[in-house]
Amino acid sequence: MRVMLAKKMKLPQAKKYVMEKLGITSEEMHDSTFMLEFRRENGYGVIMPYAGDIYGMEAKIRLAKKLDLKINSVDRFLKNAQI
Repeated sequence: MRVMLAKKMKLPQAKKYVMEKLGITSEEMHDSTFMLEFRRENGYGVIMPYAGDIYGMEAKIRLAKKLDLKINSVDRFLKNAQI
């Protein structure tokens, strides 16, 4: 949804954009087991993190950079943290 709004795309275009940016196939994107491991390995956050997993703002920052998205909360955080 965020990509659709930020990039002014329809759903099929947004899915293709995300798949290209992440370097995954359509089958992989729709496989929940694959995506869980992919998100964990690449530090994009998971719903139920284990000890040592990346989550929260750190995961959001990584996704925003990888997908080339402007996310207000990320921008505000980076500005306030002077990063």
